[in-house]
Amino acid sequence: MFRFPSFNLYCFALLGVVKRFGDPVLRQKAAFVEDVTTAKADCDLLGGQLEEFRKKHGFGRGMSAPQVGVSKRIIALNLGSGTFFVFNPEITDRSSETFTMWDDCMSLPSVMVRVKRHKSISLRYTDEKGDSVHWKKLDAAISELLQHEIDHLDGVLMTDRAYGEDSIIDRELYLLNREFFDSQVDYKIVPTINKTANSSSE
Repeated sequence: MFRFPSFNLYCFALLGVVKRFGDPVLRQKAAFVEDVTTAKADCDLLGGQLEEFRKKHGFGRGMSAPQVGVSKRIIALNLGSGTFFVFNPEITDRSSETFTMWDDCMSLPSVMVRVKRHKSISLRYTDEKGDSVHWKKLDAAISELLQHEIDHLDGVLMTDRAYGEDSIIDRELYLLNREFFDSQVDYKIVPTINKTANSSSE
């Protein structure tokens, strides 16, 4: 059994809440949401779990509906100014420039995976009012997060995108040797701070 000195509360907080690696729902292609007004209960569940985690730990930027057992194309985001919802996201453009990074996931809390992501994407989605929104040429921080969350909607996990040799490592090993492992990638995750929490991290 793994022990994670800096993340033990993180792991235990997820037990019984977030669907873990091996759960079939994480491999399903999530359903299109035809009418966002019918998704209130799903959003309450998803947003509630994200906010509960942020209040306890001071970090956590996004969560997809399949991670709480709801196979619908919904993402909850909190980029530092409150939780909002993205329905039926579609990437409309990807930069040719890419970068490597160590990715993590609430559904696989014991590992870090080196992946390659597009440095910038553009995104079209439906907001909570049912309006179409188009974000163009997003920065790296939001782009990599959205690529991760949209993968969840398509039944794709970060382990499927492992890049290069020795690309899946134990989280404890990463935390104990962060400088060494970060030197192997181009980009590090940018924190968002939950202003209602006393602590802050990724």
